[in-house]
Order: sequence, then structure tokens, then C-alpha cells
Amino acid sequence: QQGAMFEAGLKTIQFGRFELDTWYSSPYPEEYARLPKLYICEFCLKYMKSATILRRHMAKCVWRHPPGDEIYRKGSISVFEVDGQKNKIYCQNLCLLAKLFLDHKTLYYDVEPFLFYVMTEADTTGCHVVGYFSKEKNSFLNYNVSCILTLPQYMRQGFGKMLIDFSYLLTRVEEKTG
Repeated sequence: QQGAMFEAGLKTIQFGRFELDTWYSSPYPEEYARLPKLYICEFCLKYMKSATILRRHMAKCVWRHPPGDEIYRKGSISVFEVDGQKNKIYCQNLCLLAKLFLDHKTLYYDVEPFLFYVMTEADTTGCHVVGYFSKEKNSFLNYNVSCILTLPQYMRQGFGKMLIDFSYLLTRVEEKTG
């Protein structure tokens, strides 16, 4: 961007095998937000300050898929329903990650009233997060989606449409209008 001032802080994240440029700032704790690069476990979504810390974490992290129930699987694609109340830290970390790629996201910490539907792609190492959508457990207006994101490395491959279609199918199964 021409004429833009250099802004210190988070510019990239290491997420699984991908190094991703961030698009927006996210309210990570200041000691992490001021780093140029953040290292995020692609399975439990814990964030760390260095590649060494991430390597040590990966050696002992037992997670290979999102918490919650797998409610859909076709081929290598799965969707997990994750309750923000039961898996608060995971959902908060998912929201912080999402904010790096969404300009108008405002919810990060108040995740308890939401269900998160996390789409993954599986290989021999585990289920890799493709994207997600969230919805209020009790939406006054019966919205079928509160927030939706496909991670940049999976964009333009039809996953966003799959997430939207899945949200409508879920609404239909719940016998609600959306």
C-alpha cells in the first residue's frame, strides 16, 4: 500500500505447514501481538512465541482434530460441532485466529453462547482446520450464521460455499428458518 506507515506487530503466522501473512490485527495478549510472527498449533490452536516452543509443543500435543463431536464426514472433509461453553479456550483461540483475516470481527472472548462448526481436511497427520462458522445457540432472529471464515490457504476451492450450504442444511435439520 502506497504511503502506508510501517506498523509494528504481527505480520505472519506459522499454522501447520503454512506461513500466512496476516490481513488485520487481532487482540492477542500484547506480548504476542507485538511479535512479527506468531506460531499456532494447527490442532489445539494454542499460540506461541517461537518455532522452538511450537516444536516442543507439537511433540506432546495429543490433539489431532477439534474438540467436540464430528457431525459430518465425506472423504477427507469433516465438520466438528464445538460448544463455546464446553471448549472455551479453543473457541477463543479460533476467534483470535479468525480476526487476523476478518476486518469486522468483534467477538473474541464471549464464546459461551455460541456453537462453532469447524471444517477440517484430514490426512495422515490429523484434521487440518479449513474454516468455520459460528452461530448463536439461541438466536432471537434465527440467524443461521454469526461469523464465517475460510482460512486463506483454502480460499477459492469451494470450501466457503460448502460452509454456507452446511449452515443452511443444519438450519433445515433443526427445523428453523435461516
